Amino acid sequence: MTLVLRRPRRGSRRREELLPFLLLIPAAIVVLALTAWPLIQLLVMSMQEFGRAQIFGAAPDWIWFENYAEVLGDKTFWVVLGRSILFALVNVVTTMLIGILIALLMTRLGRAFKLLVSVGLLLAWAMPPITATVVWGWLFDTDSGVVNYVLTTFLGLDFAGHSWLIQPLSFFFVATVIITWQSVPFVAFTVYAGLTQVPTEVLEAAQLDGSTGFQRFRFVTFPFIRPVLLVLLLLQIIWDMRVFPQIKALQTIGGIAADTNTIGPYIYSVSIAGGNLGVGGAIAVILVVVMMILSAYYIRSTIRQDEA
Repeated sequence: MTLVLRRPRRGSRRREELLPFLLLIPAAIVVLALTAWPLIQLLVMSMQEFGRAQIFGAAPDWIWFENYAEVLGDKTFWVVLGRSILFALVNVVTTMLIGILIALLMTRLGRAFKLLVSVGLLLAWAMPPITATVVWGWLFDTDSGVVNYVLTTFLGLDFAGHSWLIQPLSFFFVATVIITWQSVPFVAFTVYAGLTQVPTEVLEAAQLDGSTGFQRFRFVTFPFIRPVLLVLLLLQIIWDMRVFPQIKALQTIGGIAADTNTIGPYIYSVSIAGGNLGVGGAIAVILVVVMMILSAYYIRSTIRQDEA
């Protein structure tokens, strides 16, 4: 008895090749509706004179790239952008380091302590940003804050009546504490999930060869979780560049907005509070371009990794 192998028809082969793209159509429509259309509207607004009159129904005038010229020629914008980038870098580095260390610690803890740490991380992660900022604002309060009391009473430092939010440097220190406290759980859980996929046999072999813990992490663990760390790094940069509620709430509690604005509150002050949505839209488009450049680097790195 002989078996006859038939070649698949060209039509069925083409349908198989097109099937993945057809299945992506519903998701693509949702993404376009939720992302592409608002971006188009934002781009259109950024090229118009869109102020308070237009908010109440007046027809906007097309001024094309005048809003962009105004933004790029404004020294305040460059100061705020540089401040935002520096602030984001500090937060990203702090969050990633603490999150990775906690994830490594969780791999060595017993079940009870691991559950305790997980609950603590989830509580910090689940707390709304405004609520967390208000609580931390009480802790750093000038007159009755716990931080000033501990530093003065137990450490003997002169922090009685010290205002943490009046100076830009200490203001951003408090903001970094709040943002890092809420961002670490996501990094820790994600890295911990990646660490569970590292083969234990490889780690045990490296340990038998006499490698230290740092060497095992650098040469064995890190290559396995590198894609996870790249995704986390990109997400943290984007989130920390766009941070808004924590900064705005701290400014309301006692910070000076002119000295502590990052790009998010600055867009709000220009567009919503200032009534110039056209200029605010131009700033937002510039921020989107910066985010796309960061995303392009990640996508290029991922493609190179897949080809290798």
